[in-house]
Amino acid sequence: MTEMLYQTDSYLREFDAIITASFPDEKAVALDRTAFYPGGGGQPNDIGKLAGLNVVKVKKAGDDVLHVLDGELPAVGTKVHGVIDWDRRYKLMRTHTAMHILCGCVFRDYGAQVTGGDMEPLKGRMDFEFERLQKDLVSVIETAINREVQAGRELRVKILPRAEAFQIPDLIRTKINLLPEGIQQVRTVEIVGLDLQADGGTHVKNTSEVGKIRVADYKSKGAINKRIYIEVADG
Repeated sequence: MTEMLYQTDSYLREFDAIITASFPDEKAVALDRTAFYPGGGGQPNDIGKLAGLNVVKVKKAGDDVLHVLDGELPAVGTKVHGVIDWDRRYKLMRTHTAMHILCGCVFRDYGAQVTGGDMEPLKGRMDFEFERLQKDLVSVIETAINREVQAGRELRVKILPRAEAFQIPDLIRTKINLLPEGIQQVRTVEIVGLDLQADGGTHVKNTSEVGKIRVADYKSKGAINKRIYIEVADG
């Protein structure tokens, strides 16, 4: 089982670990601990360096996190040093938090649930159960989300037993509950005073780190399914 360091410290840029398994067919290794995020919930996986080799893909495989490398795999038992591509990771952290700000504002103000989402560094899209979404409402939403950035709201991460987590009202903001029954520990991310939901990704510590958010576009994807595209200012 890989200890997932990113779950409790999104700001960890480097770490030491031991290779616990090798998968030559996949050109991948598993570690006893990792700071590399394997992707999920719309957030892409991290990339970087491990034992001096490029980490080109990271993915979950049961309880392990596999690191796909671009060179000869080190032997099982080897001590290795990992380095996250921090510039990319931090942009994704800011973007992911921006998505939660958007989700929190839309749920608070309109009660709309999320039906899908995706992101890349500094841009993303989120689908909501909206019957109506027009330019004037989009402008109101953009103002609301930037107000929450400027409010400097703290983010808190907790890992709770499943039964305790599911006592939290509206913990799951997606239309479909994406948490398998077998998951007994639920990680929650709270934007204090705005949003609290189950989430496995990486985030900044305070909404003020996100920077200015722009609603870049919006589209109707169905009678009650509307898509909002956001961009986060670089730098």
